[in-house]
Amino acid sequence: MEKFDIHILGCGAALPTTRHFSASQIVNVRDKLFMIDCGEGAQMQLRKTHLKFSRLNHIFISHLHGDHCFGLFGLISTFGLLGRTADLHIYSPYGLEGLFRPVLEAFCHHLPYEVFFHTFGTTEPVVICEDRSVVITTIPLRHRVPCCGFLFREKPRQNHIIREMVDFYQVPISWMHRIKNGEDYVTPEGEIISNDRLTKPASMPRSYAYCSDTMYDPEIVEQIKGIDLLFHEATFADGERGRARETYHSTASQAAAIAQAAEVKQLLLGHFSARYEDETILLREALKEFPETLLAREGMCIVVRDILPQSKS
Repeated sequence: MEKFDIHILGCGAALPTTRHFSASQIVNVRDKLFMIDCGEGAQMQLRKTHLKFSRLNHIFISHLHGDHCFGLFGLISTFGLLGRTADLHIYSPYGLEGLFRPVLEAFCHHLPYEVFFHTFGTTEPVVICEDRSVVITTIPLRHRVPCCGFLFREKPRQNHIIREMVDFYQVPISWMHRIKNGEDYVTPEGEIISNDRLTKPASMPRSYAYCSDTMYDPEIVEQIKGIDLLFHEATFADGERGRARETYHSTASQAAAIAQAAEVKQLLLGHFSARYEDETILLREALKEFPETLLAREGMCIVVRDILPQSKS
């Protein structure tokens, strides 16, 4: 199974504690690494995952609050010390480059690689990154400053070759790519061998949405409809709903309501306020609304599972 994993580096809110690091995640799609937010301590947490630093070429910053970007300085410097030569691309709302360039010039002016900053708007969804494996689109969120989440949609994979049938019909190697892409095979005698006899369907493309920081916002439901995994902030319990509204954050039950309305397959709660020494209160409140709910924790790796297409019968 090709990888589509979510590694939680930090799931705390603004104040780092001895229990939680600031917000940061790694999305591993087919062994290509994408970082979402880079709070303080992110590079130390990344080391614990044993993922290869060299495979991280894209970093997405949801908004310009320190708990989501203070870790960038150290990570960029460490990449330089490790002799990195590949370009690093950082995506954020407007303003990040202006803040970071003076620091990079002061402390990282001899980097052996280039750092490119890309700016995105926060009022409409926009594709900000795409390769052969995945498309990444912004999700406009409602916070005190311009903020976006990120939607990762895997591109369809090629059909799987049925080795026994390919050998039986003596299909030459030169045909393999065409057959994986759905073509029928034509024998030297002109006989047409249908593709469904030679292949089995690939698993359905997988999807992941990251929504933090944001107040309760039903407008995001349509964009994340039916996705496999939703990370949604759950900064507060219901008893602090007023505080959540005041700070443009969400409660756990509001996150669950979004998951329920969007018909997602699984919900992951995170971005916990430091006031909670035990986040099970948040989990209990969310479970009342949406049973397929988990609490994020540092070091967690969640595998977005393959799902085979339904039979046409």
